[in-house]
Amino acid sequence: MSNGVATNGTGSQDQTHTPSQRYLSTRGEDSGLSFEDVVLKGLASDGGLYIPEQVPVVPESVWQSWKDFSFTDLAYNIISLYISPSEIPAEDLKDIINRSYATFRTPDVTPLVHLQGSIHLLELFHGPTFAFKDVALQFLGNLFEYFLVRKNQGKEGRDRYHLTVVGATSGDTGSAAIYGLRGKKDVSVFMLHPKGRVSPIQELQMTTVLDANVHNLAVTGNFDNCQDIVKALFADPEINSTHKLGAVNSINWARILAQTVYYFYSYFSLARQSESFNIGDNVRFVVPSGNFGDILAGYFAFRMGLPVDKLVIATNENDILDRFWKTGCYTKKPVSGSQAEGGLPEDGVKAHEDGVKETMSPAMDILVSSNFERLLWFLAYQFASSVGMDDEWNKKQAGQEVSSWLDSLKEKGGFGPVYKDVLESARRDFESERVSDQETLDTIKSLYQEVGYVLDPHTAVGVEAARRSVKRAGADIPHISLSTAHPAKFSGAVTLALQNEPGFDFEAKVLPQEFVGLDKKEKRVNDVANDWTAVRELVRKQVEEELKARDGDSA
Repeated sequence: MSNGVATNGTGSQDQTHTPSQRYLSTRGEDSGLSFEDVVLKGLASDGGLYIPEQVPVVPESVWQSWKDFSFTDLAYNIISLYISPSEIPAEDLKDIINRSYATFRTPDVTPLVHLQGSIHLLELFHGPTFAFKDVALQFLGNLFEYFLVRKNQGKEGRDRYHLTVVGATSGDTGSAAIYGLRGKKDVSVFMLHPKGRVSPIQELQMTTVLDANVHNLAVTGNFDNCQDIVKALFADPEINSTHKLGAVNSINWARILAQTVYYFYSYFSLARQSESFNIGDNVRFVVPSGNFGDILAGYFAFRMGLPVDKLVIATNENDILDRFWKTGCYTKKPVSGSQAEGGLPEDGVKAHEDGVKETMSPAMDILVSSNFERLLWFLAYQFASSVGMDDEWNKKQAGQEVSSWLDSLKEKGGFGPVYKDVLESARRDFESERVSDQETLDTIKSLYQEVGYVLDPHTAVGVEAARRSVKRAGADIPHISLSTAHPAKFSGAVTLALQNEPGFDFEAKVLPQEFVGLDKKEKRVNDVANDWTAVRELVRKQVEEELKARDGDSA
């Protein structure tokens, strides 16, 4: 099935790759990379993030022809725009996509439900771990496997390319990555979490996976310690000389790409469900935002041609994004002591990095947004383009501007205010809202009272922002608010908000059957000291045991 978009690359590799299938770094040093390069590398050598050299603009007649496609057919038509068939042939890519979403509990993969008035909810929690990250990480796991099978064709034993994925998690990323990589050939996955600080359900989702290639490490310390250990491993020449390390965190381009699909899919779902909404009409998307990856996927969908009136950023009290849109300054605002306290330990609030405000929506408790750099590049590129120079100059200027901003963030804790034109460009496509913990609980409670729907706290941040957006935009503009997690994953906040509601029963109304008895299952986890060299030796030992078992080597 052709996606209908012309492929007109220019030059050598350009005979096989269109500009949207070649990648560059946001900081300007890396360019001309393939999709496989950027998936396996994750982070650019200059410290930047990968983006396509050009976002493909899909003709209206083409994207509108996708309106009745299944989720998987739509995914193929969108994702194939960014991957050359010389890297992954069409039939192989279709197979990867089909296998990735066969693990979801509904054929719609990401169903859209009407909530109230002009607000609709996009349910992104129907994957294996009941969180939106499954949409990307099921796909990424299958990509890793595909590339490794190809690299290892005709190779035996220790000649095989073996990928060792190492990551740090405060909860959802760990379980989604593990479920995406469990049982995959030639991949070991090591997931570090702060011991006793993640929520019980998130810990159980990770530690009850017993596949031989999955290794959970409980680090004595906090999330910062886990991240520091991972960074030390990636910087260590010794382990990098013997092991191929890989990353699955939200900076990986394949995660953004996979998430772009559900913006188009929800738009078409709305057209099927609503008699008053027609293909071609504008819509607003409202996205609970921490690291900015989820809403960035919406920005790519918008750049490709999807009719988006505004992308609305919904932050909790860790509001660096909201402050940027209000002031043009992007500045860390660390808090400590009693000012930092909040949220609920049973929902994993203690797993955060140092300096954040603990909240009821802990997956969004961040000091800086790791994916925001990608949007900054586009803002800088648009600003450079106004000068009238050629495209090569514009890209070079954008990379230099982003490097300057990020250097200032690292050295001074922030940058800005940015140029007026840059901020106006950001405000043209985005709006932002900040939602407090009390407003989060009030939204869970009021929505349950009004329509009987139970929101998780992150989704509640989005719904409250959507309600405010409706007041600004008017009820004629439909709003699609993204639901990022099943409410059972954050039982503390849900119970706190609804415990006094007549007839509310968490186990009967919220708890999925898949969570029942999880605490009775066998667990496998290694406790490890907050010492990167101790983790390095454990990684080496367990990879070696895996390889011996694979090779049938009893020595």
